[in-house]
Amino acid sequence: MTTTHVGCCPLDCPDTCSWLLDVDDGRVVGIRGNRDQPFTAGALCGKVNRYLDHLDGERLLYPQVRVGAKGEGRFVRVSWDEALDRAAAGLRRVIDEHGAEAILPFFFAGSMGMIQAFGLPQRLLYALGTSRLDTTICTAAWRAAATATIGGQLAIDPEALPASRLIVIWGANPLSTGLHVWKYVLAAREQGAHVVCIDPLRSATAERCDEHIAPHPGTDAALALALMRVVRDAGAADVEWLTAHATGWPQLERRLDDWPVARAAEICRLDAGPIQALGERLAATRPSTVMVGLGLQRHGGAGAAVRAIMSIPAVTGDWRHLGGGVAGMCGDHFPGMSAYRGAKEAGVVYPRTRTVNMSRLGHALHDLADPPVRGLIVFNANPAATSPDQRRVRAGLARDDVFTVVIEQRQTDTADYADVLLPATMQPEHADLHDAYGHLYLSWNEPAVPAPGECLPNSEILRRLVARLGFDHPALQISDLAFAEELVAQAGIELAPLRERGFVRIGPPAGAAPFADGGFPTPSGRVELYSETLERAGHDPLPTYVEPYEATDDVLAERLGLVLLAPAGRFFLNSTFAQLDWHRSKTGPPTIFLHPDDAAARGLADGEAVRCYNDRGDWQGLLAVTNATRPGVCFTLKTQWPKLMAGGENVNACTPERDTDLGGGPTFHDNRVEVCALRVA
Repeated sequence: MTTTHVGCCPLDCPDTCSWLLDVDDGRVVGIRGNRDQPFTAGALCGKVNRYLDHLDGERLLYPQVRVGAKGEGRFVRVSWDEALDRAAAGLRRVIDEHGAEAILPFFFAGSMGMIQAFGLPQRLLYALGTSRLDTTICTAAWRAAATATIGGQLAIDPEALPASRLIVIWGANPLSTGLHVWKYVLAAREQGAHVVCIDPLRSATAERCDEHIAPHPGTDAALALALMRVVRDAGAADVEWLTAHATGWPQLERRLDDWPVARAAEICRLDAGPIQALGERLAATRPSTVMVGLGLQRHGGAGAAVRAIMSIPAVTGDWRHLGGGVAGMCGDHFPGMSAYRGAKEAGVVYPRTRTVNMSRLGHALHDLADPPVRGLIVFNANPAATSPDQRRVRAGLARDDVFTVVIEQRQTDTADYADVLLPATMQPEHADLHDAYGHLYLSWNEPAVPAPGECLPNSEILRRLVARLGFDHPALQISDLAFAEELVAQAGIELAPLRERGFVRIGPPAGAAPFADGGFPTPSGRVELYSETLERAGHDPLPTYVEPYEATDDVLAERLGLVLLAPAGRFFLNSTFAQLDWHRSKTGPPTIFLHPDDAAARGLADGEAVRCYNDRGDWQGLLAVTNATRPGVCFTLKTQWPKLMAGGENVNACTPERDTDLGGGPTFHDNRVEVCALRVA
């Protein structure tokens, strides 16, 4: 008999889709979107439609310990008791020799849940006194800029987008990376909205917009400042709203004197006409929405760029209107749910420890001292494939003096470096609680089937490991359901109806413009065009342009003539799905996409085997000649598994380990390379 179970997708996507699983005889036999959830409305993306391939694919099923050299991926099966004893003994040695701070938990968004990813695991591990992880790898510059400007990730409810009459999609490709917002964009267009995409690449989204503007990578702030200049010069700045609900408009207005369209056009390497025309459209159209994506915030001046773009709706007064303002990440509309509150109330002490930037894992493994990193606990992440400066990261993972525990679902590149490898459950096999960063629904995932083999949830593995290290306080042995009860109670929600229905809307009421009358959670309660917080930290307090490290470096361009971008594709999600045959066939082989002018200048032909390289490393792929990029810019899709690629390295062999100006984020797209024909000796 087939039964249906409500759950949700756990993956790193703004949509957090509600799904229904059909189960027969203890196996998931069908998956489909849940039509009752308003935002995702019964649709799943191309990759998750094939989630059963992922669920039934080659899984890690039993605990194992390493028998070969690190990186070889040779292990033998052991019992859970032996695996946990070895893991605890290795970590105890680190603690005895260097202190618990020498252990670094490394995790990210292989799952997004509060029980299996961001919440309970940190509650358990940080009680040990380990180093803490600054989870910068994806959204750090966006978060820092948004916090400084509007008080956090407080974009408008995407369900309000149909009210907008101008939508500027800036540095985002939602048709590949969060498709459910597109139906709201189309609804706005049906009501007469004009849709613009700003992206150096002609993405699937850009192809379907009314207009596409392709600035040189890393120059977005210059473009935003020029657009505000046009709005001001047209007399369309909403001075009444700015006076009541923003700080710093007089200072920003003076700064705009320095940003004529001609200057921005030169920096962005664009014709002036489209900039002027879009500025005039912004001046004339209410309500307007600027959808600020994540792709634009991966270069040296990323924080400044996001701040400048987020200032546009304040200058135009679009926060007044339903469907106006900033669209994008809205996770801070969710009520605060502290993973630590109950543990602290029960007497668990969380030692003060250092925080390590996850985007600088190579630095952490090689250069941190007092204490050095001598232990790793990796879960929900595959840093050997996804971290910048890949060669340095992998050299650090290969160190015999770094004891490494990896909790995984399959034999990833990172799993090959484990000393102890522990098998984790997947979403249909465990409970989890999910907020979202692209909509306003809290979701519950109910376990639907038994775990295969001897797999255990992350939460249970870490409970057992922490207990073996001597931390058996009841608040650290809390069950998954009790932890979920504790969290939702803080938000005034009952768990039982959430478990039954699978989702509940929280945050601002539907149909509201929550910041029409200000009330931003900034220190001033206003949009902070002038940020005293940034000024105290040594940053420019006003929106400004900060040059990227490499993307606009014309001297470096004489030797490395191409800026390499690595956007997300439709069928991988970071490195998830990258080992599956169907997803690999839909994505195609590792490919470097090059403009015809650049291919001709290098004597390269479509389909040719090529090498992409810089001073940090190199990787191999096939060349595709395309007009989807502009001259001087090439791109590839992230993130292939290195061990499945010719040469054993992926694009991150070339990416730099440098910080964004705000937030300490990575600079994946601030990356100069050269491409040549691959000549195998």
